Amino acid sequence: MKINLAGWDRILRLIIGVILLIWAVAGGPWWAYFGLILIATGAWRFCPIYALFRTGTAGEQRG
Repeated sequence: MKINLAGWDRILRLIIGVILLIWAVAGGPWWAYFGLILIATGAWRFCPIYALFRTGTAGEQRG
């Protein structure tokens, strides 16, 4: 998998994902469990939707 998330995008996904997951566990709506997807994509530095559209926030990667 090619990295397609910039650092700021990754941090933002992790923060929002954790907030949504906490909300879901605390009795929030069912859709708040989508925070798991944000946490996973932030941890892997790869977004399948970005890959589908051949875009991303990471710019050119060396190596």
